[in-house]
Amino acid sequence: MMRGAGFWIGAAVFIALAFAMALTIRNEYAFFAGFVVLQFIVLATAWNILGGYAGYVNFGTSAFFGVGVYTAVFLLKAVAAPLWIQIGVAALVGTALGLGVGLLTLRLRGIFFSIATVAITIIAETLITNWKFVGGATGVQLLRPPVTPPFDSYIKMLFVIAAIMVVIAVALARYVQNSGIGRGLRAIRDDEIAAECSGVPTLNLKLVACALSGALMCAAGAPSAMYLQFADPVSAFNLNYSVSALAMSLIGGTSHWIGPVLGAILLATTQQLLTVTISSEINVLVLGVMLVLFVVVAPEGIIGLARKVWRLIRRRSP
Repeated sequence: MMRGAGFWIGAAVFIALAFAMALTIRNEYAFFAGFVVLQFIVLATAWNILGGYAGYVNFGTSAFFGVGVYTAVFLLKAVAAPLWIQIGVAALVGTALGLGVGLLTLRLRGIFFSIATVAITIIAETLITNWKFVGGATGVQLLRPPVTPPFDSYIKMLFVIAAIMVVIAVALARYVQNSGIGRGLRAIRDDEIAAECSGVPTLNLKLVACALSGALMCAAGAPSAMYLQFADPVSAFNLNYSVSALAMSLIGGTSHWIGPVLGAILLATTQQLLTVTISSEINVLVLGVMLVLFVVVAPEGIIGLARKVWRLIRRRSP
């Protein structure tokens, strides 16, 4: 009970801090960069629900992210829906898409599942490219609506919304990890055939994980349309989202909900700093180098490395 209370107190403090920053800090670049970091925390956490807990390596993050972007674009153009409706509907679309994709692909295993998720991205991008209402291949320019008080800029409001989405995503991942769903998913990851023989409803659990993961990924993509004030299929369905979400989870550690959070903070912050100081083109190189280093030196990520260091300290202490 105390641990649960501590988590929610920390979550409340985190959101309050985001509000305080939005109301006091004048430099808007901090919020442009901060939004990206928070967005990647949501994506990495969402990826880990299926890819980490269940062991199904998913390269379809960019498909769900892009669908979230274009769900928001469609709602904005069709009915001028406010941002919170765009995010909510994107989450519902992501849930339905996750269930559909899960039914089609989750009977596959290993590399075959991973290839199928890449194909989903290609299919989704092709469909959007040929949909003229949302801009088609050329993309669409968007105008931000008036900012809502007490914020004095739209990007600050997006930053606070992203912070709230982080809390929701992490709370869901934490619940899944500590519930029977998480125990079943870990059994699937360790030995799916043995889990099935033991009575674990493997397909149902994988569908739940896929639906939750898809909902969070689509919800994370929805605010991006207003963040950039532009959307096009190439950037919305960029495979970098898939690679980054996977790398952040692996670097942080997939065994615990805090792992993707740590990995996303480390990598996304590093990428934002490199974009300002050197070049945005070096981001992929840094991502690859860090992923290789962690796979070789600390295959269980930051969480596994911290556990090893803690055990070593305990052994040496009197």
